[in-house]
Amino acid sequence: MFSEKDLEQIKAKGISQAKLAEQIKNFEEGFPFMELQKAATIGDGILKFDEKEIDDYVKMYEGEMPNYQIYKFVPASGAASRMFKSLFSFMENYDGSQEAIKEFESDTSFGSVFNFFKNIKQFAFYESLKKVIVKSGSNIDDLISKKEYGQVLRYLLTSAGLNYGGLPKGLLEFHKYQNSTRTPLEEHLVEGANYCKDKNGKVDIHFTVSPEHKALFREKVRSAGQSLSNEYQSTFKAYFSEQQSYTDTIAVDLENQPFRNEDGSILFRPAGHGALLENLNTIDADIVFIKNIDNVVPDNLKASTYRYKKLLAGVLIKYQKRLFDYAKQLEKVENVSESLIDEISDFLQKELCNNFTSRFTRMHIREKSDFLLQKLNRPIRVCGMVKNEGEPGGGPFWSRNADGTYSLQIVESSQINTDDEEQGNILQKSSHFNPVDLVCGIKDANSKKFNLTDYRDPKTGFVTMKSQGGRELKAQELPGLWNGAMANWNTLFVEVSIETFNPVKIVNDLLRPQHQ
Repeated sequence: MFSEKDLEQIKAKGISQAKLAEQIKNFEEGFPFMELQKAATIGDGILKFDEKEIDDYVKMYEGEMPNYQIYKFVPASGAASRMFKSLFSFMENYDGSQEAIKEFESDTSFGSVFNFFKNIKQFAFYESLKKVIVKSGSNIDDLISKKEYGQVLRYLLTSAGLNYGGLPKGLLEFHKYQNSTRTPLEEHLVEGANYCKDKNGKVDIHFTVSPEHKALFREKVRSAGQSLSNEYQSTFKAYFSEQQSYTDTIAVDLENQPFRNEDGSILFRPAGHGALLENLNTIDADIVFIKNIDNVVPDNLKASTYRYKKLLAGVLIKYQKRLFDYAKQLEKVENVSESLIDEISDFLQKELCNNFTSRFTRMHIREKSDFLLQKLNRPIRVCGMVKNEGEPGGGPFWSRNADGTYSLQIVESSQINTDDEEQGNILQKSSHFNPVDLVCGIKDANSKKFNLTDYRDPKTGFVTMKSQGGRELKAQELPGLWNGAMANWNTLFVEVSIETFNPVKIVNDLLRPQHQ
């Protein structure tokens, strides 16, 4: 299947032949669907706290925060081109004719190009766009009055102007303030100063970026970091990493043979956000907050974000302390008592939602101790869940694990066999979804960092159909970072306010009240 030249290419990427054979096998056999037991709901897998309880968790975290090394991990790779998809399409097809103008004016929906131009002055990037057009010898008001919309978009999207179509979301101007604007990167720095600061005022924040954008990210942190440091009495320590090439997966044709580029080389593709587990695994910290780059709000709306982030972290600290305490008891005691086994078993099953099989009851006490220690001694994550209002995203479910036990998992709809009536019904009963709002504990009771790749379920990847050069191909994604990549973590789901979820999927989302 592979020539000498192929083997050289594979070796250069750092991919083992065994890993490659495994990927080919996945294409041939496919990935199994997740087996859902039931949807996680309030009181049955999802914790819900009243205002007094939230206050207590917030205060606990604020009191404990100086004792922990805390990181903020922000997946920020890739260009923002999808955010401007409709604008690109319009720019390429608009010719200024009466017919084109009529079509432009016929769609006045929220996401329309018409609505974009109607409210163009409301965007934080408007002044920058205005200036770059003036610099080129034109005037934005004149262009719009002459209905030269395509020209305005060229100054916004291409290298003739701001080049927003070629930049990552993290570097776009999202929010307007009295005398300035802020990018998502800057908003994440501000967030970090409010819930990730150590006792010396240092904020550690890690961005995963594309290689071509790393220098731009560094420059933005350098230029913005100083004024924000003064304002928030913080020192920002920013780290940048790229998606590792050895996490790429091979593409195949419809016969599961390696898909080849025009020059005969094998096509490898980035393997989705699951590849970022390798980046997360490099972090040496006690607590890691994970949140997407585009889910940020202006200062006047941040209070809710801070409150719920601290709630999640407080819950993590409380439960992690119990995990550590039980783990140390099992490690130290030679003759473990039945009462301790029962106590730990109840904690894991009733509070951490690990449903054991009947085999556990038949185990010898020493075997039970080893089994429980293995369940205790693993990374922990607390995941915010918001009520599902029709947004796409992974949902919270009780799902079957490889060892036959059931536990809480974040499951994407593509992982569920909707042709199976029972599984489809469980999916329909899901009331919440995960907006990528996680707080993670990645060290054990002895402060030793877990190797996170040991807790991934390799059977939770998936295959997608793509095309290149007019030819169809099959691509493979690794288990998602907050899905299968964390399948064997201890997991808690906590309901958080919908106010904390404000993603920007299309440019007109910036017109929503949450971003104004």
